[in-house]
Amino acid sequence: MTSRKTASKSSSSNVEAQPVPTNRERVLAAAERLLARGEAEFSMRELAGEADLSFATPFNLFGSKLAIMRALSAERIATMDAQYRALPLRPTASARVLAAVDVAAKVMLALPEVNRAVMGAIGAPAQDAGAVLDQSRALWAAAIGDGEGLAPRTRKLALDVLPTQLALGFRGVLSFWTAGELSHAALAASARAMAATLLLGFVDERERATLFAEAIDTSEAYVGD
Repeated sequence: MTSRKTASKSSSSNVEAQPVPTNRERVLAAAERLLARGEAEFSMRELAGEADLSFATPFNLFGSKLAIMRALSAERIATMDAQYRALPLRPTASARVLAAVDVAAKVMLALPEVNRAVMGAIGAPAQDAGAVLDQSRALWAAAIGDGEGLAPRTRKLALDVLPTQLALGFRGVLSFWTAGELSHAALAASARAMAATLLLGFVDERERATLFAEAIDTSEAYVGD
């Protein structure tokens, strides 16, 4: 009997230890569910209902639907960063950037319809600027690191400009994927080709052959879904 009580207590303790989602997390999870069902035009009232919260809560937490979409985008970039940092460290900047590209594409393809909707929303005209560029730039800067494998004479320039250019380039690839002009299967390859093309201007000779191969288009690279 004692062991049963102990087991019951332990089981109850495990249930109680489960973290309770915050209202912010509930709003973002509800937005994901609506987007997954193809309801990208959801209203804030519908979002509050899906999250089982008061109508005012999403407004109080985020202020606007655009801010919610930006928060979902920030979550994606944070996931990319965490998954990239969990990988074994590659020896050169170009190898690390290509690894980060693969991770980023994998994250976007995990929920493609949700993420296409998020990209479409944050890419629309807005009165206030978001922070997506800064968040993306930080991911690519982490991948470039100290620039191992970059040509010494242009390394400083590369460290200054490549994080921004990679952020812009990856966003460009995502925009064509969002529009359906790039298939799911072509997303990673197209992003790798973009990154390799940018890196070619800065790597030393030992890296160039590999990057040339990455930069070459294939006949299926631009077939949309």
